[in-house]
Amino acid sequence: MAVTIKDIAKIAGVNYSTVSRALNNSPLVNIKTKQRIVTIAHDMGFEFDANARYMATSRTGTIGIIYPDDFDVFGAHLYYSSLHNQLRKSLEKMDLDLIVAFPKNHYTNKDNIKRLVGSKKVDGLILANPQMEEETVTYLKENGIPFVFFHHLKIMDNVDNITTDNVRGGYMAARHLVDKGRSNILCIAGGKDPEFLDRVEGCKKALEERGIAFSSDNVVTVYKSYESGYKAAADAFSDGKPYDGIFATTDLLAWGAIEALKELGYAIPEDVSVIGYDDVEIAACIRPALTTIRQPKEEIAELTCERLYKRITEPESCGTARRILIEPKLIIRASC
Repeated sequence: MAVTIKDIAKIAGVNYSTVSRALNNSPLVNIKTKQRIVTIAHDMGFEFDANARYMATSRTGTIGIIYPDDFDVFGAHLYYSSLHNQLRKSLEKMDLDLIVAFPKNHYTNKDNIKRLVGSKKVDGLILANPQMEEETVTYLKENGIPFVFFHHLKIMDNVDNITTDNVRGGYMAARHLVDKGRSNILCIAGGKDPEFLDRVEGCKKALEERGIAFSSDNVVTVYKSYESGYKAAADAFSDGKPYDGIFATTDLLAWGAIEALKELGYAIPEDVSVIGYDDVEIAACIRPALTTIRQPKEEIAELTCERLYKRITEPESCGTARRILIEPKLIIRASC
């Protein structure tokens, strides 16, 4: 027989309305009582009906995550899948479900975000898409849908951004190369999204601080794939340019560059030091193992989910929008 709110109220020694408020995270119930009721409900195997919850709170208990269209591409998927696992864990701690979507339906080209919002399927959105249009953001604001930009920095007024400090990460990468005695550094950038531009800017800043000239000639902008990293390094070193270090703005680009250098007869790190960015799972498996800049995925995911949850449940206490930049970490392995 299904457990009811009345059953929980009887065991907890409180009235029916208190249980209902506690299970819907109402601020009218003190934290101790709320925790006790939630524990009893879980112990009894209570499942709160989604339709009833929506009628009581106008909330679905579901969060939407919007990924970019290239989510399924091998290189992008390596990183996003790891991020996604962290998001899922953080949302599960909050007893929230998730829906994964992309900006547009691949078959009908209809706007998935407007569909999710219009059908009242989500309480809020995590936006992991660097190409999000301003029109979409305006739509979300006008419809009162809480959202947080996650991982990608979006330069807009009054929006929450939680991401890695990419300028700092690029700076750390270049500084490590210089500390290893490298002075002629090739930067392989994975496109012109803000995160990659920031990493290049950080690299430039570190080199200039050490009195090392850095110009646009030091930068090759390509697609963020293994093949592109391979070709960029092969072309640069086949031309006989005297690079002794490579900073690639993704680990996949760095991997491709390493394979090209090995085929050309360069020893790594003796002849050329290579450093990547992200610290995806394969970074430690590349040979030589890849020195890289780790993005703190767990912290980014947890802060994003906490911020969005607060936007949903306590909007009046959120204050102004926040831009939170999280410090990356240098992971030293054999390629430097």
